[in-house]
Amino acid sequence: MGHATDIPVTEHATDTHGVTLVNFGLFDLLGLQLSPRIRDLSKITLYRAGSRAQAEADFPHTGPLLTRKLNTDLIAEHYDDLLRLAASLKFGHATASLLVGKLSASGRQNALAAALKEYGALRRTIYAARYLADPAYRRKISRQLNKGESLHALKRDLLYAHEGTVRAQHLEQQTEQAWCLTLVTNSVVAWTTEYYGLAVDSMRATGRRVDDEVLAHISPAHSENINFFGSIDVDIEGELAQLGPTGYRPLRVRDTLF
Repeated sequence: MGHATDIPVTEHATDTHGVTLVNFGLFDLLGLQLSPRIRDLSKITLYRAGSRAQAEADFPHTGPLLTRKLNTDLIAEHYDDLLRLAASLKFGHATASLLVGKLSASGRQNALAAALKEYGALRRTIYAARYLADPAYRRKISRQLNKGESLHALKRDLLYAHEGTVRAQHLEQQTEQAWCLTLVTNSVVAWTTEYYGLAVDSMRATGRRVDDEVLAHISPAHSENINFFGSIDVDIEGELAQLGPTGYRPLRVRDTLF
């Protein structure tokens, strides 16, 4: 919520730490898909809507795994309040961090928090079934997380001053440092993406096969060609003289690319 981009975000992949009932409930109420990579799937409690006997009769193989019964009456009783809660998040009347923190810490005596956790248990059970049954979906989540982790690694390398610690005392200065990191990161990603495209065009022009499906697995956060340290003097005229007619530096062609 509140991301500074025009890209419509419909799904969020996260690691095992994101597997909470509150998160699953809020994401679904907001019309979004939470897609965590579940490390210990066997330790997750799965819920059923009816009795144990009915679940085992309807689903002989999976019914015994549904060990807890949902409190559907509690969900129905507070469903309008759950929708109001989601609307408060969607329209910015409350911050996600505040609501998630308070709802996660609330005990069973808070009826709204209990209803949200029951709804989250329902959504997490459905997600666990899909996660287990669909290997392609699991690979998709892993690819998304690997790309995100590569971007975080690039940011850690770029923010080497003070070992990555933000030491500014005022919010404005902290924000400036964060935006500077974002600007430098986006510059590296944009530069790498442009030259990835040139390299792919060059390879295809020589008859090499480069499938779009393969390119979808490549992260633009490549940084082996970036000098992170030291003072860098740039000979602007000399650099401009090296540019080809298209405005790019010539590619380094290796004898063996694979």
